[in-house]
Amino acid sequence: MSIKIYVGNLPYSVTDSSLESNFAEFGSVSSAKVMIDRETGRSKGFGFVEMATAEVAQAAITALHGVSVDGRSIVVNLARPREEGGARSGGAGGYTASKRADVGYGNGGYGGGRY
Repeated sequence: MSIKIYVGNLPYSVTDSSLESNFAEFGSVSSAKVMIDRETGRSKGFGFVEMATAEVAQAAITALHGVSVDGRSIVVNLARPREEGGARSGGAGGYTASKRADVGYGNGGYGGGRY
């Protein structure tokens, strides 16, 4: 089972291969991925590295957390599991017409509101 590590505050110049090579010093790297913004094609400034064992991952975290890369102090720790839901799903904080009885078609008038 591989261990997933979060790497934050990365300079925009860091690539998947440079991220992988930095972590490979500590052991076998299963994957290394810098997150890219879909619209701009530019790095989002964070990424994830998967390492073979917990011991190797912990050694990398201990050694690399707080290290300066191109003038930026990087953050390295165990990745948290992804939270279900999120902003895209229209969760509890979203506005939907179904929660309001006075909004929608067929409730009177052109605007749909009650007067």
